[in-house]
Amino acid sequence: MLTQSPFKGILLACVAVMIFASFDSLSKYLASSHGIIMLLWVRYLSQATLLASWVIPRYGLGVLQVRCPRLQFLRGLSLLGVSLFFIIALSRLPLAEATAVHFVAPLLVVALAPLILGEVFSARNLIPVLIGFMGVLIIVRPGGGLLTLDMLFPLASATCFALYQLITRLIGTQDGAATTNLMSGLVGTLGVSLLLPWFWEGWPPIRELLAMATLGVLAVVGHTLLTLAFQYSSPVLLAPFSYLQILFAVIWSALLFNHIPDWGALLGMGVVMCSGILSAWLQGQARHQVRV
Repeated sequence: MLTQSPFKGILLACVAVMIFASFDSLSKYLASSHGIIMLLWVRYLSQATLLASWVIPRYGLGVLQVRCPRLQFLRGLSLLGVSLFFIIALSRLPLAEATAVHFVAPLLVVALAPLILGEVFSARNLIPVLIGFMGVLIIVRPGGGLLTLDMLFPLASATCFALYQLITRLIGTQDGAATTNLMSGLVGTLGVSLLLPWFWEGWPPIRELLAMATLGVLAVVGHTLLTLAFQYSSPVLLAPFSYLQILFAVIWSALLFNHIPDWGALLGMGVVMCSGILSAWLQGQARHQVRV
């Protein structure tokens, strides 16, 4: 049920993106001393267990019935790609810079929507996309120390995230939100489980195993808060606030990893944020014109 309460929606969205930035910080810390596949396996197992324990008692086993299994499988694989590529990026790049580059995903959605969804292409929607990529180029500029092949990993995670969002739109209302989220968790858990035997390094200490499981808890809480935020405010209003995650990433990077981006990187992050806000505004204007 939708309730108009913009301030409450904005507050929930801000808390959600702070949780996502905390999730990334904890992932970066754990990835520095543990295998990435083990880390992902515990995270996905924790997340899928939490979702199943909440969804199945509430909706019954019927929640496991899907109408578009192929799309659900592709959505789950896309989300797994986001997790895998971004955690590799976090293990090799500074938190803030990797986060900023990952945030070209909404711009990639605009660029790919005509190809995948068949939406009418608008030349003006290309403007924020070009501005966003200009921001990425400023971040990885020659002499900035980030112009390496490692920068391909956050770009790959952004591409997977864009595909994830587009596939979610294709699924639409064919399956309920509970079914869709649970299926993505199960596909991710299965995918990492198949990889785990090839990367097994033994069980980590219980304290760090619990920290890995906490990632699943943070993911569920963050996405739940974001879902609630959309019940109070429109996606167009909330879209610019998602870019606060870059700001939180800068703060956590400075406090936890003693890394402060240089002025060039900060400028590039600002350009990426502005391009995303511009894109959200243009899409909001287009929807308003259609309604009129």
